[in-house]
Amino acid sequence: MNESQLSTQIIASALPTRYAGVVAFITVVAEGSFAQAATRLGVGRSAVSRSVQKLEEHLGVRLFARNTRGTSLTHEGRLFHAQCRPGVERIIRAMDEVRELRDGPPQGRLRVAAPTAFGRAVVAPMLDGFRVRYPRVAIELVLGDRPVDLVADGIDVAFRDGLPEDVDTVARRVASVPWVLCASPAYLRSCRLPATPGDLKPEECLGQLAPTGRVVAWTFREAGRISHRVPASALSFNDGELLRRAAIGGQGFAQLPLFQVQDALADGHLRVCLSDHAPPPADHYLCYLSRRQMPSRVRAFIDHVVASIHAQALDRGHTERPGGGAGASDALTAA
Repeated sequence: MNESQLSTQIIASALPTRYAGVVAFITVVAEGSFAQAATRLGVGRSAVSRSVQKLEEHLGVRLFARNTRGTSLTHEGRLFHAQCRPGVERIIRAMDEVRELRDGPPQGRLRVAAPTAFGRAVVAPMLDGFRVRYPRVAIELVLGDRPVDLVADGIDVAFRDGLPEDVDTVARRVASVPWVLCASPAYLRSCRLPATPGDLKPEECLGQLAPTGRVVAWTFREAGRISHRVPASALSFNDGELLRRAAIGGQGFAQLPLFQVQDALADGHLRVCLSDHAPPPADHYLCYLSRRQMPSRVRAFIDHVVASIHAQALDRGHTERPGGGAGASDALTAA
């Protein structure tokens, strides 16, 4: 056991039995009498007297000299108060600083998690504006495609694809993301353009690997119904950016979120295919543990994200709950 752990253990064992006496003692000194201390603490005078008496018994000294005319500190009482006062003042400062994090100007460290592609394309560009407005907030952006545990991973705010199952998490929908099947113009000139999802050949498909190692299924609208097809891909990646580059490089068809290929579509490096069979947009959620006692930096970040998405036409509305055919010109929209 190191020195810090030993100190914590001593404090934890001592405070529960002695804290009331120290608080009563400090309050009597500050207020000048047992009666006024009782009023300040919201308890009876006898309760304050008993707490101080138990503290005196524990210390083996008298802290106050009392008679019918009043109360004054003994020599031992003055020494004890001189030792206690700096610690009490530090506790008060610590409490004030924590309240400041909740109610004052946003400051402190903010840990944000997001899926890799969404984080790179949507979240990261928002951080510059946030940092300009709130320079006292330090941001850690953690990208990854595995679901995060807000508590275990120390995450303040997480972006998630789809509605989280954790009922203890507040999930705020911030965007609905269209997905498109796309390929480069050069590749489309070299192959037969598919008329239906069933026309796609395995050697034409570029797959994306999920964190589990399985190829992510492609989703289509077919005959008024939603279908899921796992592409028998000739080339697969566990990184969406590599998948996008492969599609631009003429390696085959890829199904990707619109935000990831929007620039390539606008520049003519990619073209949308099978737009009549485009899947429904996929919802993205902003997740956090609670609306209660939320630090101001978290509130400010959530407000900034919602405003930024709205300003960029990435969202046209949102919903909240506790717990848990797109063309090249389409933007992300709310469902």
